[in-house]
Amino acid sequence: MNEQRVESWIELQEALFSGSWNEQISRFRPSIAFRGVPASAHDLSTSLNRHEGAFAAHERDLLRAFRKYARGGSRPCETVWDWLALAQHHGLPTRLLDWTFSPYVALHFLTEHPEQYDVDGAVWCVDYHETNRLLPKPLQAQLREEGADVFTAEMLAAVATDLPAFDRLTKHPFVLFFEPPSLDERIVNQFALFSVMNGPLHRLDTFLESQKKGVRRLIVPASLKWEVRDKLDQANVTERVLFPGLDGLSRWLRRYYSPPKR
Repeated sequence: MNEQRVESWIELQEALFSGSWNEQISRFRPSIAFRGVPASAHDLSTSLNRHEGAFAAHERDLLRAFRKYARGGSRPCETVWDWLALAQHHGLPTRLLDWTFSPYVALHFLTEHPEQYDVDGAVWCVDYHETNRLLPKPLQAQLREEGADVFTAEMLAAVATDLPAFDRLTKHPFVLFFEPPSLDERIVNQFALFSVMNGPLHRLDTFLESQKKGVRRLIVPASLKWEVRDKLDQANVTERVLFPGLDGLSRWLRRYYSPPKR
């Protein structure tokens, strides 16, 4: 894994868009998943395996109960992967981790909380073309058949109809990225993407540390956070857009008018 500390807005832009030129199609089309965290010390544990895996033993129970009680909602789910995405979206502990195709959305989550502007943040950048090379053969075949770079819920269900079947695909840890269904405007506006590993206790940061290609971690110093935040606001990358509705509007206004603590 490559780690880089950026010292300016311009250097940050160059780092985020580095390697985005696609020679095959002569376009700037990167194959990168981004995740921004407000503190560089934050790991990539999921809500399921955080706190020493407190919820991991109850993964099936949590999802079964969620499916049972959520069926009265207006959002139909056809596969276990749809249910997992819906559960993650609403805060249930799952093995999924939130990512985005957008580097600016990642920067938003890095600078979302002004009370954390006194510590360095980080942006994880993972090339899913590289992680796809480590997928079990049935998953690689599904990508080739669909001509896709990341999975959908339907594509995953064609290979593994449930989590036990997914975990049995191989004994070796792997990660794949899939696009959640467009459950609401929030998922659409955040250009959302999920990562999932083949085991409830697997840690993505541990897995990525051993990868020599396609993984970068950009350290954004605390001294740069205010400039990043102000320029994102000017570019309209705000809570009002990423969390449509009155809650997002209130979150944006509360942060925007908070006195700076420099």
